[in-house]
Amino acid sequence: MPSDLPDSARTALRQQLLADRTRFMQTPAAEAAARALATQVRVVLDQLVPECLGLYWPMRSEFNAVALGLQDEKDLAVALPFARRDPPSMHYRLWDGTEPEARDGCGLPTASGAPVQPDVVLVPCVGFTEDGYRLGYGGGFFDRYLDAHPDTTAVGVAWSVGRMPREAFTPAAHDRPLMLVVTENGVIG
Repeated sequence: MPSDLPDSARTALRQQLLADRTRFMQTPAAEAAARALATQVRVVLDQLVPECLGLYWPMRSEFNAVALGLQDEKDLAVALPFARRDPPSMHYRLWDGTEPEARDGCGLPTASGAPVQPDVVLVPCVGFTEDGYRLGYGGGFFDRYLDAHPDTTAVGVAWSVGRMPREAFTPAAHDRPLMLVVTENGVIG
């Protein structure tokens, strides 16, 4: 389904959603929302039972899945993404749970372990639709990864304030739907 949403409209939508998220995270409700989202993510992961889980390092008021302590669970391998700008690509590296010293091509903290292919990945969302499409930061790294790894179970993680009305976002050809999206208010998809 081709997108009729020009890049400028996507940029404006992204900026609005980021501003909404920042405002939401400054409210008294944010702490309870973080606890609720942590519970929701754990319930989903308990149902999926991943062998190797792809996390992300939180930025810009994203939910902090790293704080769940999943890297400390025995029998669960965890990994962090490593993105490259040129050529644009992303893969995961095994993470030992310690504070990352390495940075990827985008300057984000990453693991220095061996490359791995997680069977389940948590994907941060700036915005999302009911049918599982996400709006990210615009680099396309997660979309490329999911396109190259169609058997990976992709779970979006978002604050409910990021929910986009279906008519506000038309997926572009490169957009890949997530299996489901988890928010503090429940699971969508």
